[in-house]
Parts: sequence; C-alpha cells; structure tokens
Amino acid sequence: MIKINLLLARKEKKKIGLKKELIISIASLVLLFLILGGIQWKLGRDKEEISLQISNTKREIAHYKSLTTEVIKAKEDQKILQDKLNVIYSLRKEKASPARVLEEISLQKPEKIQLESMKKEGARLGIEGIALDDETIANFMTNLRKSKLFKNVDLIVSEQSEQSRIKLKKFTLSCEISFM
Repeated sequence: MIKINLLLARKEKKKIGLKKELIISIASLVLLFLILGGIQWKLGRDKEEISLQISNTKREIAHYKSLTTEVIKAKEDQKILQDKLNVIYSLRKEKASPARVLEEISLQKPEKIQLESMKKEGARLGIEGIALDDETIANFMTNLRKSKLFKNVDLIVSEQSEQSRIKLKKFTLSCEISFM
C-alpha cells in the first residue's frame, strides 16, 4: 500500500492562502490609509478655504460698517438740506414772505430814518425807529401806503428824543401786511 502524505499539500495550500490573506490585508490597510489620507487632505483644504472666506467676510463687514456710518451721516445731511429747502419753498409760496416784507420796507425807507425794531403778530407789523423830523416820518408812511404789500399804515407814537445833543423823533408805526 502506498501512503500519500496529504498533510504537506494542505500545509502548502494553507501557506499560500495565508500569504494571499496577508497580501490582501496589507493592500487593504494601505488602501484604507490612502483613503483616510485623502479625506484628511480634503478636510484640511476645505478648512483653509473656509478660514479664507471667514477673513474675507470679516473684511467686507468692516468695510460695510464704515459705509453704513457714511450713509447715516449722508442721510442726516440730506434731512437737514431738505428741511432748508422746505423753508425756502414755503417762503416762496407766501406772497408776503419775511424777505419780501423786509425788501419792501428797505425800498420805501427814506435815508433819514433808522429802524430799530419790527414786530410781526399775525398780519400786523409794528415798526419802531428814529427820524430827523416829522416830515421824514410822514414820507415813510406815505411810501408804505403806496406799496401794494402794506395797508392801514398808522402812526402810533411820535415823540421827541435827544441823542448826542441832537433832537430826533422817535416813532412807532403799525400796519397790516396784505397777503394779496
């Protein structure tokens, strides 16, 4: 009888199987480390990109904050200018605006009169001043009556006063502003 030792063949098959398993295990580990390395590299790159985006966003925020303060200041300036324009438009709409009244009084006032004050209460205007004589006051009143802007021009007070040894006439007029 011939005896065949099959144990050696089995042992050799086991060795070959173990070698294959070892090679597959090593290859799997290498592949696993490559995959993990690739993932780590991609995460690191993503982290750098996000850090760069964050720093760019912070710079933009700082820039826009400075622009916001400039815009707020510009809006305040615009509001102030708009208020001034509104006043100008309202004065233009009034036919008897303060500027128009002052211009008319300036045009009608003789040279020998010095105006001291004017008070406006509604449509009434009070004018106080000093003149050299009664005739100058009368001329001023006549000029105001001829103006289309004033009506009911009346002399309230005319009294003698002395300044630097010169006799002058202190007067108070009252008139109505005509709004046409």
